[in-house]
Amino acid sequence: MARLHLVRHGETTSNVLKRLDTALPGASLTDFGARQGVRFGLEHPLTDSAVLVNSVANRAQQTAELIGSVWDSSTETVEGVHEIQVGDLEGRSDREAHEQFHEIVVRWHRGDLDARLPGGESLEMLHDRYLPIIDDLASRYLTGANQRDVYLVSHGAAIRLIAAHLTRLDPEFAMKNYLNNTGSVELEFTGDLWVCHRWGEAALPDADGSDTAPGYEDPMG
Repeated sequence: MARLHLVRHGETTSNVLKRLDTALPGASLTDFGARQGVRFGLEHPLTDSAVLVNSVANRAQQTAELIGSVWDSSTETVEGVHEIQVGDLEGRSDREAHEQFHEIVVRWHRGDLDARLPGGESLEMLHDRYLPIIDDLASRYLTGANQRDVYLVSHGAAIRLIAAHLTRLDPEFAMKNYLNNTGSVELEFTGDLWVCHRWGEAALPDADGSDTAPGYEDPMG
């Protein structure tokens, strides 16, 4: 069965500075972030043709292009799968801003679709723009006779929120297990439901009882 791989972009200067960076087009990759993109391509060699898609943000486009350069594959930029927008917290890196954002993220993961930061988006708004893209990719590439793996280069918070929603994973697991830059979530669409096969470096809750990935901070974006 073909799989959907939700891949977080490579490192940016905003990630290094722990700056909330969600507005478009956003920061570009650092040199290390560019190497991460190349390394992802090398560590995930293609056995068959795959679809490589990315959000409109600079960092996602650049990551996808670097992966595509290794695979000798073209990329497609799609609207709607960029990071959830933090509004008035944009550009801030102070503790208060991160705590305010974290509080809203917890409410999102626990099902509060309407929770929203001032000037930013709600979880329902993310669902409204992101899920139709997932549905379209699934209908084109993950079902039928000519299935192809899809690699969608997107953003950390959005990936975790969308993947947890699709697979109905334990919200506590999704909150605890961040994705490193170029970390990915691997999903399978069975036609009726989505199944999570891999979540970054974390063991899935039904695998060995562990629900905690290696600890690190999550510079969102």
